[in-house]
Amino acid sequence: MMQHQLSIEARFRPEILERILRVIRHRGFQICTMHMAAGTGSDNINIEMTVASLRPVDLLSTQLTKLMDVASVQIQQQTTQQISA
Repeated sequence: MMQHQLSIEARFRPEILERILRVIRHRGFQICTMHMAAGTGSDNINIEMTVASLRPVDLLSTQLTKLMDVASVQIQQQTTQQISA
């Protein structure tokens, strides 16, 4: 499995975290770590997470970007590494 670090910026809504987690699960990714904090504006949140899958991370990034209230999704390529299952 490949491990990828994502940085997601979104507008804070009560349901946004549930939507993000659902997309991650439906696309076949597992969450290894996750950290969520309020952004610079009171209406934004920043989510840093590490996900693992055999699938290309671009598939997940594209779907997360389509979600309402998600402003940006960045893939931190320098932290991609091979892990054993």
